[in-house]
Amino acid sequence: MDQLQHRKARAVLRIQNADGTPAAHQTVSVDQVSHHFLFGCGAFAAIALMNARNEQEKAFLSERLDKWLDLFNYGTIPFYWGRYEPEEGKTAYAETMAAARWLRERNVLVKGHPLCWHTVCAPWLLRYSNQEIFDKQIARIHREVSAYKGVVDLWDVINEVVIMPVFDKYDNAVTRICKDKGRVGLVKAVFEAAKESNPDAVLLINDFNTSPAYERLIADLLDAGVPIGAIGIQSHQHQGYWGLEKISDVLTRFSRFGLPLHFTENTLISGDLMPAYIEDLNDWQVDSWPSTPEGEARQADEVAEMYAALFSHPMVEAITTWDFNDGCWLGAPAGLIRADNTPKPAYGRLRGLIRGEWETHLRLTTDADGCLDYTGFKGGYTLTAESGAASVDLRDDLNGMVTLR
Repeated sequence: MDQLQHRKARAVLRIQNADGTPAAHQTVSVDQVSHHFLFGCGAFAAIALMNARNEQEKAFLSERLDKWLDLFNYGTIPFYWGRYEPEEGKTAYAETMAAARWLRERNVLVKGHPLCWHTVCAPWLLRYSNQEIFDKQIARIHREVSAYKGVVDLWDVINEVVIMPVFDKYDNAVTRICKDKGRVGLVKAVFEAAKESNPDAVLLINDFNTSPAYERLIADLLDAGVPIGAIGIQSHQHQGYWGLEKISDVLTRFSRFGLPLHFTENTLISGDLMPAYIEDLNDWQVDSWPSTPEGEARQADEVAEMYAALFSHPMVEAITTWDFNDGCWLGAPAGLIRADNTPKPAYGRLRGLIRGEWETHLRLTTDADGCLDYTGFKGGYTLTAESGAASVDLRDDLNGMVTLR
C-alpha cells in the first residue's frame, strides 16, 4: 500500500493544440513546479534583507534566501509585539510588509507569528490597567490582520496558552489579562477579533506543551465555539530527538479533533544537546554552541525520518523548520545551513525528499485522441510538448481539457 497516496491525485486530461485539434501521439514532459503541502521555515531573513545596510550584507542575505527558496513554499515572519511596536504607535510595518510581499512575489505562502503572547510582549503596556491592556490587544489584532489581509492570511493568533496565566518569570501584560479573562475567555476574544478582520484567514493556536493539558484546552475552546483553523504543535528538540514513538503518540492524540495539524516550530540540533535538567529552554545560555560533524550526521538522519513520518500522516498539513541557519534562537546549531550559508547534510537530505522523492516528473505520450493519464503529488504542473505548453493545478483528481499554447 502506498503510504503517500493521500498526497497524490490523478489527472485524466485531453490535450489539444492551439487550433483545437487533438495533440495526438505527442511526447509530453510532466513536471511538478510547486507543492500544495506546506513545506515551511522561519523567514526572518526576508525582513533582514529589507533592512540590509549595504550591498555586501544584501548579497549575503540574498544568497541565504536563494537556498531558502529552493526548499520552501511557506514562510513564518515575526510579529512579536515588543519588537514590532517597541514604542506605542511606532511599528515595523514598512519592512514587515515589504518582506511579506517579497515572499508572496516568489509564490511563498506567509504566516504571521504571533498576535498574542506573554513573551516578547510590549513593555509599555504595563502602564495601563488590565482592561486597557485587553482593549489594546484586541485593537492590535484588528490592526495587523486588516493591514496584511491578502498578503498574510495565516496567523498564529495566540502562543503558548497552557502556561500563559501561570507564567511567573517576569511581569507582563498578557499574563495579566489571561489571569483576568481565563484561558478560554482570552483565546475566544483574540480569535474572534482576528476572524472579524479577515474571515478567510487560517487561524492557529500554537503551543510547545504537547501534554493532555493542551488537549483539554483545545477541547474546551472548540466547545466554546472558537474558530480554530489548525492546531499548531511546536517541536523544539534541543534536548534530543523525539523519535518515532513520541511523534506517533502526538499525531494520534491531536488528530482526534479532526483539524489540520501544523508542526509550526521544528528544531533539531547538529551539535551537543542541551542538558536534560533544563526545564525552560530559554535558561540555557552559552557563549558558543558549535555544530559538529557527528552532530550534523545525526541531524540529517533525524530530519529525514521526522519529515517522512509527518508527511505520511493525513492530518499533517504543514511542517515548519524554525531556524534556517545556525546561531538564531539561543545561538543553537539548529539550522539546515551554517552561519556562513554553507549547506549542512540535513539540507541535502531534505532537498532530496522535497525536490526528489516527493516531486513528480514524467515523460508520457498522448494517445490518438490526445489523452494523458497520470498520478502525481498534489501541486502545480507544467506540461510541455512539441506544439506548446500548459499549466495544470493538481489539487484533487482532475478530469478535463488542456490547451497547449
